[in-house]
Amino acid sequence: MTYNEALEYIHSVSWMGSRPGLSRIAELCEKLGHPEDSLKFIHVGGTNGKGSTCRMLSCILQNAGYRVGLYTSPFIERFNERIMLDNEDISDDDLAEVTEYVRPFADAMEDKPTEFELITAIALEYYRRKNCDYVVFEVGMGGRLDSTNIIKSAVLSIITGIDLDHTAFLGDTTAKVAAEKAGIIKTGCPVLFGEGDDDAEAVIRQTAEERGSLYRRTDFSAIADISSDLSGTSFTFAGRPVKIHLHGLYQTRNTATVLTACGMLRDAGLTIPEEAVDAGLAEARWKARFEVLTESPLVIYDGAHNPQGIAGAVENVRHYLTETAPEGKVLFLMGVMADKDYDKMIGMLAPFASSVYCVTPPNSRSLPSEGVAAEYERFGVPAKAFDVLTDGVNAACEAARSEKRPLVCLGSLYMYADVKHAVLAWEESVR
Repeated sequence: MTYNEALEYIHSVSWMGSRPGLSRIAELCEKLGHPEDSLKFIHVGGTNGKGSTCRMLSCILQNAGYRVGLYTSPFIERFNERIMLDNEDISDDDLAEVTEYVRPFADAMEDKPTEFELITAIALEYYRRKNCDYVVFEVGMGGRLDSTNIIKSAVLSIITGIDLDHTAFLGDTTAKVAAEKAGIIKTGCPVLFGEGDDDAEAVIRQTAEERGSLYRRTDFSAIADISSDLSGTSFTFAGRPVKIHLHGLYQTRNTATVLTACGMLRDAGLTIPEEAVDAGLAEARWKARFEVLTESPLVIYDGAHNPQGIAGAVENVRHYLTETAPEGKVLFLMGVMADKDYDKMIGMLAPFASSVYCVTPPNSRSLPSEGVAAEYERFGVPAKAFDVLTDGVNAACEAARSEKRPLVCLGSLYMYADVKHAVLAWEESVR
């Protein structure tokens, strides 16, 4: 099997969509000889912040001398990003080889695995072969019925935060969402909780108590002395100086959760020197998290795609951009999924928008650009809809250059690669 054949096979089951439940992944792992049972996991769920948290932890553990698997979703630019070893993408050859091995077991199943279940099994088999010391394992959606929850135990379970998202699957209240995400808490395995309202925390805490799991919550009040610009952020957490290069004020909170997690991992027996923490945090980068694509004009991509994420994006726009932007307003390029709470998201962004360039992300669930534009116009914000994503990017970049106004692209991770390539192509064309 070649690399391209592996991808074709993996994506061939994408039509099956999301079908929550553990029966299929359980059957597939049993056929594979339970690769998950030979691995140790740090299981990370939550509405937002999972990717950045996972990346920081992976970098720290690697600097501490461990062999570390990192499993995340979705990929941003290239599929291989989803399955990493020591912060390097799985090679094309390894992906092809492991997929070829897994395929006959998956094909032999009467109830075939979904795409995410298949990728999860491929990752587990790959990490077993590579003798990982620890796997930082990001939940795909929810927790209780997510295929990553096939693991029987975890060194640490982390729930980064709770907000409304995927409400058709997870529920329409934070308590219901929390109940689904609390499903990753294993009996006797410690759990760390980050952001969430009182209803969400009550569910997480009660689940931990019922399962005899040590419960801790990140103390965000211990964050102080924040100094942040687009080159990075420095702050203190519980008096400890911290320096990160991930952009966005919300990254101080993600980092606080990571630092708390490091303490809990030490309690679990891991050796994590402070120097490894500093080095890991300094190395950590994560695409599409208030990422600067170009500096002149200033074009930023943020993967915010739900109300909690948009709140973080608004916080960053206010902190980094409004003081230097004309009239304190920026340009937005936006595309969203139709099943998101996009009217609420747009209402949050509208006060900071000079005008908006609306596009349709390359996904079957996307809201057409005309629908995005109509919603902005309902808030009194000038908006243009584009049928071709590249045309929208070009028009937005031209406006950013002529108006000397920052451009923030957001609303979906699915359009990151296309937007980034279009922005860089535009920049090259105007040099």
